Amino acid sequence: MSHPTWKEALHDHMPDDLAREIDVFELQLQRRIEGNIEEKLFAETRLRRGVYGQRYDNGFRHNGTDSQTIGYPEEKSTKGPDTFWDAPGMQRIKIPYGILNPEQLRLMADLAEEYSDAILHVTTRQDIQLHYIHIDDTPDMMRRLAAVGITTREACGNSVRNITACPISGVCHDEVFDATPYAKAATYFLLGHPDAQNFGRKFKLAFSGCVEHACGLAMMHDMGFVAQTREVNGVIERGFRTYVGGGLGAVPHQAKLYDDFVPEAEILPLAQAVCRVFSRLGEKRNRARARVKFLVAKLGLEEFKRLVEEERAQLPEDPRWTDYLSHIHDDDEVPTDPPSELMEGDHSAEFKAWMETNVQSQKQDGYSLVHVSLPLGDLTSKQTRFLADITEHFSGGHIRATVEQNFVLRWVPNAELPKLHEALVAADLGRPGAGTIIDITSCPGTDTCKLGISSSRGLAAQLSDRLAVQALTMDKAAKNLRIKVSGCFNACGQHHISDIGFYGVSRKAGGRKVAHFQVVLGGQWLENAGSFGLATGAVPSKNIPETVTKVTSFFLNEREGDESFQDFIKRVGKVRVKALLKELTKIPDYNEDPSYYSDWGDPREYTLGDLGQGECAGEVVHFTEFGLATSEQEVFEAQLKLDDGHAGDAGKLALKAMRTAAKALIQAQTFNISDDGQHILNEFRTRFYDTELFFDPFAKGKFANYFFRAHEDAALALSADQAHQRIEEAQLFIEGAHGCYQRMDSGGAK
Repeated sequence: MSHPTWKEALHDHMPDDLAREIDVFELQLQRRIEGNIEEKLFAETRLRRGVYGQRYDNGFRHNGTDSQTIGYPEEKSTKGPDTFWDAPGMQRIKIPYGILNPEQLRLMADLAEEYSDAILHVTTRQDIQLHYIHIDDTPDMMRRLAAVGITTREACGNSVRNITACPISGVCHDEVFDATPYAKAATYFLLGHPDAQNFGRKFKLAFSGCVEHACGLAMMHDMGFVAQTREVNGVIERGFRTYVGGGLGAVPHQAKLYDDFVPEAEILPLAQAVCRVFSRLGEKRNRARARVKFLVAKLGLEEFKRLVEEERAQLPEDPRWTDYLSHIHDDDEVPTDPPSELMEGDHSAEFKAWMETNVQSQKQDGYSLVHVSLPLGDLTSKQTRFLADITEHFSGGHIRATVEQNFVLRWVPNAELPKLHEALVAADLGRPGAGTIIDITSCPGTDTCKLGISSSRGLAAQLSDRLAVQALTMDKAAKNLRIKVSGCFNACGQHHISDIGFYGVSRKAGGRKVAHFQVVLGGQWLENAGSFGLATGAVPSKNIPETVTKVTSFFLNEREGDESFQDFIKRVGKVRVKALLKELTKIPDYNEDPSYYSDWGDPREYTLGDLGQGECAGEVVHFTEFGLATSEQEVFEAQLKLDDGHAGDAGKLALKAMRTAAKALIQAQTFNISDDGQHILNEFRTRFYDTELFFDPFAKGKFANYFFRAHEDAALALSADQAHQRIEEAQLFIEGAHGCYQRMDSGGAK
C-alpha cells in the first residue's frame, strides 16, 4: 500500500485558501518543468511564493563558529523531467513580525533536515530561509508550513514583504504601547490585497513601539509606524507617527515624516491608499527606480501626500480597517509561570557575562527577555529542536525572531535564568554578546547570493571570532558598537545604519582581482535607524579585521567624554579617518602574499564567479587606473563639503567624480578626449552604454543612469539629502567603472 502524499495527508489541516494557492503554484510549476511557461513569466510566480534561485559557483557555506566551511547537499534527481533549475535554490519562509511557536520551530527543523542542509537562517526581516532546496520539493514544503499556520505567499516578488516589528513589543519599558496587534492587522489586511499586486518593486513596512530604540527601524522603510498617543477631551487616543519613502539599497533614503499622528483607525486605509498611489505612479520599467523612495523624491512629499489623501477619500469603506480594534488584546501573551526573582549566589563568570549582554528585564516585574545570539543568523535543525523545547519549558512558548538575526525568549521568570543558561549552553546557543560588537549582522554574500561580490559571511565570522576574544577586556564604549556587513552595495546587511559597516567591492592588482570592502562609518542604529553613514574608502578584505581594530582604538583613544561614535566621526572628520586607514588600502604583490588574492573561507583564487565576465574592449592603459583613483578622491572631497554644510559644492564634486571615472574608461580606448563634460558624457554613452560594455549582470545600466541624471540636473540646487544621494550614486558609478575596467582585460584575467 502506497503512503499518502503530503497533499493528501494534510488535506484537512490547511486553510482552504492556502491549500488552493499551493495547488495553483504546483500546477504552474509542473507547466514550467514541461516547458509550457517561460521562466520569465514563471519567475514572479515563484518569487511571490518565496522561491529563489541562488549562487552555486561557490559551494561553501560558513558555519560562523570557526570560519571554516561546509559543503551543500549532494545533488539529487528531480521528480519530473529536466528541471529548469541547474542547481538547488532557496526558500524564504515568511514570519510576520517575527512571532513563532515551538510547533513551527520543530516543523522548520524537519524541513531543513529533509530538504536542505539542516541549517535555518534568520534574516534581517525576521524571516527564516532554507538554502539548497530543490524547487520540485517546494509545494510539499509549503503545505507542511500551511498546516502549522505559515504561508510563504509574498515572501518575495513585487509585493508587500514581511512586515517587521519590534521583537520586544508588549514587554519593553520604553514603549508607548504594544505595536504587535497593529503589525498583525496590517500583515493580514495587505496579504493578497488587490491594491498591493501591481507594484514595480517590493514594498516594506515596519512598526515600532517607541522613538528612541532601533527595534522597529521605521526610518529605513517604505512606510514606517512609530507608536504615539495624544489626549483629546480628556481621552487618551492611540496612533502612529508615520513615515514614508525610506529605504536602504544601493542609494539609501531617509524616510520622510508623513504625519505626526495617524489615528489607529486610519493606519490600514492609509497603507492601502499609499499602495494604490505607488501601484499607479511608481516606476514599472526601470526597476532601479521602482521603489516608493524614488516616487516620493520625484513628486516631493507634499504632492505625494496630496495624492495619497485624494486616494484615501475615494476608498470604499472596508470593515477590516477597524474590526481588529474591538479585540486588540485577544492575542496578548500570557505567561505560564509566575514571576520570580533571581537568587543571589555564586554564579559562574560565564553566566554573569551572558546576563550582562543577553538578558533584559521586562516591564512586567519578575520576568526577563533573553536574547539567543546566533552567529551569522544560523542554527542547525538539532539546535532548533532544542530551542523549541527550551522555549516551551522556560518562556511558555513565546519566542520571536529579531532584525539582528537572533531570537528573543519572552516571559522567562527571573529565578529560572541560571537553568535556562545551562540549557542554552548545552545546545551551543548560550553565546554571550548579543547586541554588542561581536553580534555582527551579515547578508549571504558570495556564499549563496548571485549578487555577492565579497564574502560577507566569511568576513563576519572572522571578525566575530577575533572580537569575541578582544571583547573580554574591551571598553564598554567600543563593545557596544554595531558592525554590519553586506556582500555588495545592495545593503541587505544594512551597512548604512551601523557604527562600522562594510560592503563588498572588487579591485585589481597585478592583473588579478582582489576582494575588497568599502568602509562605511557613522551610521545610526538607534532612533529607528536615525541616520546613514557614508563610505570612506575601499580596503582589501584581508585587512578589514585590522581596520576594525584601528578604528575602535582611534575612537577609544580620542573620544571626548561620553561622545557617541557618530558624533566622534563627525568631529574628527573623514580626512583623519582616511589617513588612519591609508596603509591598509595597499595590496601586496601576489608573490609576496598570495592570501590577499583569495577571499575569507575560500582557498581558491578570488573571482566574481556567477557575476560573469565581460569581453575585450581594447587595450587598457595605466591612465584608467589613475583616473579611477582620482575619481575616488573627488567623491571623498564631496563628502567633506557635505560635512561642512556645502550641499551645492558637494553635488558638483560628486558629478565631477563621475565624469573623471567615465573619462578614465574612455582613455582605455583612446587618448583623444577633452575635459568638456558633455563630450565625456557623449563618448561614454556611445562607447560604454550603447554597447553595454558598462553593464554587469546585476546592475545593467543602472549606475550609468546615475551619471546621466546628475549631468542633466547639474544646474539644480541640491538639498543636503539630495547631495547625500548624489554622493552615494557617484560612489556606485565609480564601482561600476572599476568593474567595467576589470572586464576589459584582454587576457580575461579573473
